[in-house]
This record gives sequence, C-alpha cells and structure tokens, in this order.
Amino acid sequence: MTTAPPLLQPVHEDPHLLVLDKPAGLLCVPGRGEDKQDCLSARAMRQWPDALIVHRLDMATSGLVVMARGIEMQRALSAAFAERRVHKRYEAIVDGAMPVREDWSLIDAPLMADWPRRPLQKIDPAGKPSITRWKAISLLPGVRPGEPAATHVLLEPLTGRSHQLRVHLLSIGHPILGDALYGDAALQARAPRLLLHASELGFVHPVTQQELYFKRSPDFVVVS
Repeated sequence: MTTAPPLLQPVHEDPHLLVLDKPAGLLCVPGRGEDKQDCLSARAMRQWPDALIVHRLDMATSGLVVMARGIEMQRALSAAFAERRVHKRYEAIVDGAMPVREDWSLIDAPLMADWPRRPLQKIDPAGKPSITRWKAISLLPGVRPGEPAATHVLLEPLTGRSHQLRVHLLSIGHPILGDALYGDAALQARAPRLLLHASELGFVHPVTQQELYFKRSPDFVVVS
C-alpha cells in the first residue's frame, strides 16, 4: 500500500496565492513515468484544488516557490516574473575559494540546450541572454586535511534560464557541491545533495498591492 505524502505546510497562504518551501529531491511538476508523478504541484492541488504552477525549481534545488490560486492570479504572477518584478535570491556552497567582498559580481554568459547531452545546458554565443549576480559571503575549509576549500555564495539570477546558476558557476571554475548533472564524482561526494537553495522571494501582491517578502535559510551540511 502506497503511503500518502505528508501535507504541505505553507510559508504563506491567502485566497489568491501560496508560498511553499520545496524540499530537495521533489519535482515541481510531474515528470515522465509513473514514478515521477509525485511532485510539488500535485501535492499542492490535493490541499488547494485551485493551485497552479507559476515558476519552477530544479528537482535537486530546495527553497521558496510561489503558486497561484486560479488562472487570473497565475497570469498576473507569471507577468511579474517575466518583467523581472520578482526578487529572487539563492544560496549555494561552491567548490574552491572565491573572493569575499561587499560588492556584487556579474556573470553575463548566454545559455542554450546542449542537445547531444539533454537536459544539460551550455554557454554559447548563440544562446539566450543569461545574467547572474553573485557575492561570496564566507570561506569554508575542507572537511579533512588537504581537501579543497568551499565558498558560501549568494546568487541573484536576473534571467531565468534552465540550470542557469549551475552552469554559470561552473563556467567561472566554481561548480556547486553535490551537483549530479554537471559535477564529477569527487564534487558529488562532497555533499549529500545539490547545495543550492532558493532562500528569498519578494514581490508585490497582485490583488492587495502589499509588498511581500519571504526568507527561508538552507540546511546545508558539507560532508567529506
């Protein structure tokens, strides 16, 4: 007998929208095959039948997701994302030592699908414009003597391309620890999961016009 998934505990709930904290390893929408039907949207619809997806996080990424309640709210929130009126900030632990400083740095590198290796993405001049702001906030020593250092970084994607944060960080020599898609075996072995978390989400409520801001810290643990 299949056990029903646990009920979702919303970060925010009102008659128009929901904000949820997605765990790592859970799809946002159903995938192909019977084993990929359990997902955030399916769980939400069991509790809120009018819940509709607005944006997505990769299965391996944890963190804040907003869902609309009804088609009109879905359109309004989708427009806010498309017009870059939504504040999004992520946290990640990456390989290597990055310079810790107060100002933000920019990665401006167009992305496109790497068709022979789908679903992977790659940097290509012919790709879609893709921009990420990043700032290193602390250095983390290796767990064991001689192990490479890591860096805790803040990330703000100014565009919303698939795998953007993963590929952009990889392109500057600092892949995210635990990345099973873009990392080698050694990188994957340093963390029990992809160490990427959507920690902040802010936007103006399309109905009430209230400025909403949500924050959920990651529970990262770096292992040897």
